[in-house]
Amino acid sequence: MTRTQLVPPWGLAVTAMLSVQLGSALSVDMIGTVGPAGTAWLRLSMGAIILILLVRPPLRTIRRQDVPTILGLGLATGVMTVGFLAALEHIDLGTAVAIEFLGPLTVAAIRSHQRSALVWPALALLGVVLMTQPWRGEFDPTGVGFAAIAAVGWAVYILLTQRIGDRFTGIGSLSLTVPIAALAAATIGIPQAVGEITPGILVAALGLAILLPVLPFALEMLALRRMTPAAFGTLMALEPAFGMLLGLIILQQQLGALQIIGIALVVLAGAAAQRGGRRDHHSATPQAETLHVPG
Repeated sequence: MTRTQLVPPWGLAVTAMLSVQLGSALSVDMIGTVGPAGTAWLRLSMGAIILILLVRPPLRTIRRQDVPTILGLGLATGVMTVGFLAALEHIDLGTAVAIEFLGPLTVAAIRSHQRSALVWPALALLGVVLMTQPWRGEFDPTGVGFAAIAAVGWAVYILLTQRIGDRFTGIGSLSLTVPIAALAAATIGIPQAVGEITPGILVAALGLAILLPVLPFALEMLALRRMTPAAFGTLMALEPAFGMLLGLIILQQQLGALQIIGIALVVLAGAAAQRGGRRDHHSATPQAETLHVPG
């Protein structure tokens, strides 16, 4: 029995989720120094360097018809990352994760080809409404808007990954798309970060890049080898709850009773949507569909 087999697959998946949310929570301090786009650019750039060192990008296997999809994947990753980090300037981590989660949840419901499946994104939307409470003065439309942009970016990422999933899977696809995402984020990130970059900031960005996406990807890949995609997807529906937990522990972000109920509804909707979904032979690979792209 190998060392990784000593850890149950659900433990690997949970650790991956904690790594993602820990990376997001720890990004808040850097956002205050170099801005959300600057943080996204630095984190994506460090992630690109790590991924390229780990695996040589499969440049020779790229066909001309692959180029638009690869560029689209990279751009979607950049938009999602910048949008999510910009949302963290205005709203708490758990709420931002819940709103972003609407993107893949809606894609899963639409691809099920069953009208009844649309009840799950509707339920999650109700949960988001309870979390954001637009009827109160504390409602922040800017933060919600940025998180919604991140949700669209994640949805587009999934759809494009499905197109190219049979060509580039796993870390090979990340080694192509994350550098493109870094370049996309640089257009806004460099002006935000210029003059604020120090050796300490670079080291912090390197650590954040390991937390997201490098470590989560490795753990998810190991977990998927020993779990069914449906079981893995159901477990990953806990992501908004982990976002709320890390926001509470690290950022001291308190949530009221309605917000906790809202998180529970989002988690329930995500789990139900995943359990009801089925992949055919032409769908994206499990790694591609459930992968935590840098967000």
